[in-house]
Amino acid sequence: MSHGWAAYALGDTTARDAGRLTLNPLAHIDPIGFLCILIAGVGWAKPVPINPYHFKKRKQGIALTALAGPAANVLLCFLCFFIAYGVLFFKPDSRILGALAQFLITTASISAGLAVFNLIPVPPLDGSKILYPLLPNRVLAKIMPYEGTIQVVLLIVVFLGALNGIIGAGQSFVLRAAMRVCNAIFSAIAGVL
Repeated sequence: MSHGWAAYALGDTTARDAGRLTLNPLAHIDPIGFLCILIAGVGWAKPVPINPYHFKKRKQGIALTALAGPAANVLLCFLCFFIAYGVLFFKPDSRILGALAQFLITTASISAGLAVFNLIPVPPLDGSKILYPLLPNRVLAKIMPYEGTIQVVLLIVVFLGALNGIIGAGQSFVLRAAMRVCNAIFSAIAGVL
């Protein structure tokens, strides 16, 4: 949804017109990607439709729209940690709230991992769409014919777990940053109380 909202803010109504500016997951489910999640634990959603010709600055619009996804994942990570810290700070002995905090921490971890994974500069991931506008057209012309092959190789690499170390390191970095910010905020609150 964040891709669609970013595109909409930049002047492209394609995602809105397709009904994709919603938090309803049913609007975003790709049947094959969903089956792959169930079977292999790795899947994908439907790509958000955009029309870069509606952007005033096409290359910037593409990059900003692509960046919106990982940025939303990082924001969700921080938000989940903040709420979890709040729950544990104010009601540390409640079993139900403890379970809620654990759920939020797990969601934060998944969101951080998705942000890092989607920043990998390989099609069809957001990182490629962030990088492509920065590349000269002659370089893009050499890469574009191989996008389909690159996607298949990416799937194989993901299924083999070859990116786990890179993603895990980036995920840990985002999680540590979120924890530091939350620690600082709740330490300040504890100091006031």
